Amino acid sequence: MTHPEADLRIAFSPCPNDTFVFDAWAHGRVPGAPALDVTFADIDITNGVAERRDPAFDVLKVSYAVLPYVLDDYALLPCGGALGRGCGPLVLTREPGVDLTGKTVAVPSEKSTAYLLFRLWTADVVPGGVGEIVVMPFDEIMPAVRDGKVDAGLVIHEARFTYQNYGLHSLADMGEHWESTTGLPIPLGAIIAKRSLGEDRLRQIADAVRTSVRMAWDDPQASRPYVLEHAQEMDPSVADQHIGLYVNEFTADLGENGYAAIRGLLTRAAAEGLVPALGPGALAFP
Repeated sequence: MTHPEADLRIAFSPCPNDTFVFDAWAHGRVPGAPALDVTFADIDITNGVAERRDPAFDVLKVSYAVLPYVLDDYALLPCGGALGRGCGPLVLTREPGVDLTGKTVAVPSEKSTAYLLFRLWTADVVPGGVGEIVVMPFDEIMPAVRDGKVDAGLVIHEARFTYQNYGLHSLADMGEHWESTTGLPIPLGAIIAKRSLGEDRLRQIADAVRTSVRMAWDDPQASRPYVLEHAQEMDPSVADQHIGLYVNEFTADLGENGYAAIRGLLTRAAAEGLVPALGPGALAFP
């Protein structure tokens, strides 16, 4: 039995949206919430932690794409995650208008929402199918496309704003395709917690996350030192834009549209054979 005064072990990314969301709770300002023991880790690391069922962590920030593999042991929290609009991954090429049939495409991960959106897009617009998929570190993708090592690259985050520096063209915006075909936001990052914590504890965690988000909105300056300390040399105005894009009404509560987006993405991906199908009630909380 976990006692309320015991630390809760959590891992999330050092990105501004996560530090903004968890600042109040991490610093003991959420009344009645358990003390947090925070580890910073990039999302590809936390995805692996969840898949391994690593006992070292109780709560994790992961990609929505990993949920079908882990929801037997973890519950999806109805808050704290990232869903957005106008923030989708891009497919970049050296020349505009390339036909990707049979072509080699570099991607940062095959266990990401970006990859699922890419595969759903290709199912619609590249009927012959792309060729080889090459997984490579995110920061090597644009140089690889520029240097002709691959025919196209799937990029995320700030690459949206820097790809022109590499002389590259945006062939398609995966988020735009998703939003125009579904009308729903793009599910990016989820907060999950071990089901073994029990229903009361899970509800307590969700309440603490919600309160922490609202406190950050009520007093944005309070989270500033924590955000900038971990934002890895990021310009403060870029950190603000990042928070503005990824911390929104879905962070406080997934709501009907949030759940519809998650279910829509994972159901379509399962139909394409990209992920296992979700069991009934897999997304229910707690």
